Amino acid sequence: MAEGIFVTGTGTEVGKTIVAAAIARTAAAAGRRVAVFKPAVTGLGEPAGPADHELLRAAAGSAQTDEEVAPYRYGPAASPHLAAELAGEEIEPQRLLAAARSAAEGVDVVVCEGVGGLLVPLTPGYLVRDLAAALGYPVVVAAPPGLGTINHTLLTVEAARAAGLEVVAVVLTPWPDRPSTLEESNRETIERLGAVEVQTLAQLEVAALDSWPPLTL
Repeated sequence: MAEGIFVTGTGTEVGKTIVAAAIARTAAAAGRRVAVFKPAVTGLGEPAGPADHELLRAAAGSAQTDEEVAPYRYGPAASPHLAAELAGEEIEPQRLLAAARSAAEGVDVVVCEGVGGLLVPLTPGYLVRDLAAALGYPVVVAAPPGLGTINHTLLTVEAARAAGLEVVAVVLTPWPDRPSTLEESNRETIERLGAVEVQTLAQLEVAALDSWPPLTL
């Protein structure tokens, strides 16, 4: 099987897809065959640029279909378990595992992106963390650099480790060109208290993949 990484976040809209896409782009630019996977995409009814699965696929230079990247895709911006319920269906964990493992076949690296945070339910009794644990890939946590991020990030790191997952890095994004004293302190404090490497990622121009800096873990 391919090497894998699982990207989670401290919540929604914290740069998780950007971090996952940057990891995929870095690997692809190094000549590696990259596949991407996201268990569910919600909010397709509120378009604002490329959907998560579309950005991941473009960054990886992958020829995967929508179905192969994200087996479940919904219009409402809601937790996956609710979005599925509104669509009259239920997400099947075994289907997710099969799709993730299929994505990892015939490539060098698979980048998996979760939905929201680790404790977001995919079904009423199956969390994103359960999927991450079943896959067993090392975890990267995406987090914003500003006020409140210390608590949210350390809670996420603890939640991952409580499930036996290895947290290999935290990525703070979007990292400003001139970080404030608060942001620099947040970076140092998370690294020290969380005993984890903390990297930063600047604001990326989504439409200009070639301009993205590498994100090497």
